[in-house]
Formats: sequence, C-alpha cells, structure tokens
Amino acid sequence: MNKVNSIKLRLCSLSVFRGILNRSVVRAYYNLLCAANEKPEIFLDLYGKFFSLITERGCCDKLAYALTEAALFDENCFTRSAAAGNYSSLPGEVLEAVKRDCQTIIDASKLSADEILSGYKYSGEIADIAASLPKWSMGECAESFKMFDGSLEKVAQWYRENGCGIFARYKAFVWRNGDIQPVLHYDKIEIDDFTGYERQRSKVMKNTEAFLDGKSCNNCLLYGDMGTGKSSTVKAVANNFRSRGLRIVEIPKERLIEFPILADKIAALPMKFIIFIDDLSFRHQDQSYTTLKAVLEGGVSARPKNSLIYATSNRRHIVKEKLSDRSFEVDDVNTRDNMQESLSLSDRFGLTVCYTVPNKNEFAEIVCSLADKKGLTIPKDELCAGAERFALSKGGRSPRCAKQYVESLFC
Repeated sequence: MNKVNSIKLRLCSLSVFRGILNRSVVRAYYNLLCAANEKPEIFLDLYGKFFSLITERGCCDKLAYALTEAALFDENCFTRSAAAGNYSSLPGEVLEAVKRDCQTIIDASKLSADEILSGYKYSGEIADIAASLPKWSMGECAESFKMFDGSLEKVAQWYRENGCGIFARYKAFVWRNGDIQPVLHYDKIEIDDFTGYERQRSKVMKNTEAFLDGKSCNNCLLYGDMGTGKSSTVKAVANNFRSRGLRIVEIPKERLIEFPILADKIAALPMKFIIFIDDLSFRHQDQSYTTLKAVLEGGVSARPKNSLIYATSNRRHIVKEKLSDRSFEVDDVNTRDNMQESLSLSDRFGLTVCYTVPNKNEFAEIVCSLADKKGLTIPKDELCAGAERFALSKGGRSPRCAKQYVESLFC
C-alpha cells in the first residue's frame, strides 16, 4: 500500500477528531487523496480546486498548519474534558483513539504535493502536466500538535489554557441573534496599559482571580463618571486571565430578557465566563430590569456557576429617577416601596467599584504616562498645560480625555 492510500484510509477512520473532515480544507484534501485512483480529469480537477481553496484561505505556504489547526479547534469529548482539566477520566480506549487520531493528522500534514502526484495511479499519463502544476508548502504544524510526542499531557495542557472549539479560536464574544457570536477584532487592552485607578482595578482583579480559583466571589458593578475606564477595566481583566480559560461574552442590555438562553448555552462548557453588560441603565422597571434582578439573586434561572456578571454604569443606582418619583403627590400609595424597588438592583451586585474623574495632578500623571508610552518628548509643563486646555474644551478631565489629547499631538 502506497503512502497516499495509507493516509487516505487513516483519515477515513478518524474517530474522536472525526469532526475535522467537515472542515473545508481538510475535506478538499481528503477528496484529493480519494481521487488517487480516478481518471486524470477527475484527479486534476480536484487538485486544481484544492489549490484554489488553500490559496483563498491563505495557507498554500503553510498547509500543515491549516490541517492541524482544524483539529486544534475541534470540539469533541477529549477537547472538552481537557479544557475542563479532567481528560484522564476518559476511558482508556478513548485516550488511545485520541493518540491514534493525533498521529494520523500529523502524518497527513507531512504529505507533500510531490508525494501525492507521484502516488497517483496514472502519474505517467499526466507527467507533463504535473511538472507545471502549482505546489504548496507544508510548513509547521499548529502549536499543540508540535507538542505531541505520543503522550496527551502537553496537548491536554494546551486545551486547558486555551479552551476548546470556538472558544479556543476566539477570545471575546457577543450575544447576537439568539446565539454566542465571536468578536473577530476584539479590544486587546492590557492591565499594564492603565495609569491610575490601581485600587479600583485591584478589586476587580482579585474578585476575578477568586472566581477562577473556585473561591468566593461576587457579581460586580463598576459605576461612576464617563471616560474613567470602567469598560476598559473589564476587557483588560478578561484579557489578563485569558490563558486560564476565561472568556468574555457581552450581552446588550436590550437583550437581557434572553439571559436564561445564554445561561443554558454556557452552563455545560468547561471554560469560565465574564458576562459583560456595558452602560447599564433603565428608564423604568421593564422586563429586562426584572430579568437581571432575578439572575443576580433570587430567580430560578440564575447565572451558571462558571460565570460572573460584570456591568458598567454611569449611575450608582442604575434606574433613572425623576423628582416626581420622590414626590408624595404621585399616584402611588406605596411610594417608599417604589423607591426601594428602584434601588434594589444595584444592591444585588456583591461588589461595587466607583470610578470618579481624576483631579488635576492625577490627570497630569495620566497624560505624562501616555505621552511617555507614545515616545513624546514634549516638556512636562507644556504637556500638562496643553492637556488642561484640551480638557476644558472637552468639558472635564478623564482618562479618555487624556488619551484623546495625547493622540491629537500626532495630528
């Protein structure tokens, strides 16, 4: 049996990682191997289609990576268990099947275009054409498959740190159209990018770390003045703990009524999640308000144990109040009860962190730090004076204002 036919049969018999055969590049590659005994026009047609596909996918110079990447992001019983840190609990037969599949995928990723052409049954008939056919380069395997040495320990560790399936391929997600959708270009802000507000970020960091360690932790409300870095803190914390299997899923506040559906989707997943609600506020106690309050504490459809809710708001009490709401002339006999109901949502966040606008010295420190990171050499006095004028024109000091000022110096 020649090498091409052997690889074809081994791919055909994949078991645990069988899902990769549904991926376009792997499927086209497998179809090409299956055509090794077909007529020249069929074989050449599939060869051309395959090369066209990998060119479009940008992997004609790294085919080994494309083939093993399909397995890297496959979701199956092994990758889910490995992501949860308990793959060794799988039956021995399953683990042996995983090893066999891994070796098959690696061997398939080493099969060159020349080897496929020379292994073709009618290679003599297409010799002239074969010499002019475009060839691909194999390159190196994807990360975890480089580590495969017959043992699954290193491979499993990769899944433990990076998750499985779509949650290994992408790092940030949004709830859209009734499903969890990946964010292709997420904000890569890091904790080290900040200046100031160390006390506030420390609280959020410690709470998140406790969550990942399985210790007592709380849902968190970050509230305060606009532009002070509330949302950026949440995203930076999620990025900081990404290697520990933490993922962030943003749900728009107008879709909070669908929270129980989101909860059901992530409850059985091996990763841990921050469910992020940005700019949270309500004009009145609508159905979304009631849903969130029940989720935070007291409802049947509570948040899953593998998730925390992090919300940001410019308002401490979230619900927008009018003076008439505090008037005893309103048409509500139980006015005090109505006020207590409006305040009850924010009280259900176990951790509240306040962000206020920086004073003049704090603002100057933020500006100087940002300017230093950007490589600006403007004298400090001149830089700070310009920042104060810029803040005045923007209506007040804030880290966002400081960033905009520094960026304006490059215009």
